[in-house]
Amino acid sequence: MTTAIDFARQHQQRFLDELKTLLRIPSVSTDPAHRDHVRQAATHIAGELNRIGLENVRLIETAGTSPTGHPLVYADWLHAPGAPTVLFYGHYDVQPPEPLDEWLSPPFEPTERDGNLYARGAVDDKGQMFMHLKAVEALFVAHGKLPLNVRFLIEGEEEVGGEGIAAYVATKPTNLAADFAVVSDTSMFAPGLPTLCVGLRGMIYTEIEVRSARTDLHSGYGGAAPNSFNALAHILAKIKDASGRILIPGILDSVQTPAEDELRSWQSLPFSEDEFRETVLGSQAIVGDDRFTVFERLWAQPTFDVHGMPGGFTGVGAKTVIPAKATAKASMRLVPNMSSADTFARFRDYIHQVCPPGVSVEVRLIHSAEPSLIPVDNPWIRAAATAMTQVWGRETVFVRTGGSIPIVGDLQRHLGLPCVMMGFGLADDNLHAPNEKFCLRNFHLGIESILLFLESAAALRPAS
Repeated sequence: MTTAIDFARQHQQRFLDELKTLLRIPSVSTDPAHRDHVRQAATHIAGELNRIGLENVRLIETAGTSPTGHPLVYADWLHAPGAPTVLFYGHYDVQPPEPLDEWLSPPFEPTERDGNLYARGAVDDKGQMFMHLKAVEALFVAHGKLPLNVRFLIEGEEEVGGEGIAAYVATKPTNLAADFAVVSDTSMFAPGLPTLCVGLRGMIYTEIEVRSARTDLHSGYGGAAPNSFNALAHILAKIKDASGRILIPGILDSVQTPAEDELRSWQSLPFSEDEFRETVLGSQAIVGDDRFTVFERLWAQPTFDVHGMPGGFTGVGAKTVIPAKATAKASMRLVPNMSSADTFARFRDYIHQVCPPGVSVEVRLIHSAEPSLIPVDNPWIRAAATAMTQVWGRETVFVRTGGSIPIVGDLQRHLGLPCVMMGFGLADDNLHAPNEKFCLRNFHLGIESILLFLESAAALRPAS
């Protein structure tokens, strides 16, 4: 009798070829020029879901903030009475590939090199999402049916904020009822080390606009005329002190300290500060509040960062102008127990408080995501950890991540679903950068990890 793992191993090349077909579709969700390509990717995935045996396969139109509102892809198979139900989440849209001249091979022509598959979307998130489909296909073939009930919800707007899926999930549709969700959009802590992410930081992404006059002024008025950029710099300098501590009153009051056993587990991870600084950050130093370890700063403490300051004169040569308007795009990462709404209110009020005289300031919320934390003793987490240990031959480790996956918070908040974040990317996979890649070994062993997890999860008691 062919087991699901046998089938997956026998069809590794076909699975890889099918992934390459999907990767060739330039589904860049932020670019209106790729509108048809994004829909092509959605239609292609729907066809794959239908082919492997899923039912009720359909595209669900959204009204997100992307150029057209790219559709969700939904499918299910609900013929395992008494067994739990899993909701698989992934996204088929990708980041723009620019700068193109830095790619060693074309971004939408998948290329194998040195044990990796290079293409835009290879690991974020087409390759990881595709593992879900292949694991389910292997289970179908091995068992003639699935050992548990399955739903898929795959979006095309993750890279532009995911507002379409957020609005859909918030309505609590009955076709999303499940016991747990599986999300593969995270990374392993180190090559060959099976990893489950149990915590995510949330975020508020904002735009701060300072206005100092009706129009730009000649710098000869300097000394009397307020300068919007000077005022903006003053505001930004008031948000953190030199040690990196956030100064906004009350902002740290709700920060939840990690449990002692979690802190001890972080200390056991293979980690070198010097290597992290050199190979991951590529910086001269690791900065931040030195009362906390690097992992605490990355995973369990909020942050404030400026991302860009458009405005004024930035062309070649000189232009002696006092800009009437200055803007900064800035964000805060939030940790468990913090609220995006409360954080933004405190952030906005503090900026108005420290704004210097002679200028006006407006603070706009662009988008937000809630932080999340799943206890490591959750039964779905335990089953996933056991499956990954079996496949990889090493004890599974539990980590958090400094980034955000907004859908995880949405699924927890609106549907009560714990999310099992089984990610198989690596730190050097160049997400959002040229030469994005996915380790081929991770792709194949990821499929085996997921299908073993599903087989063991099928024996757990579903929610009543």
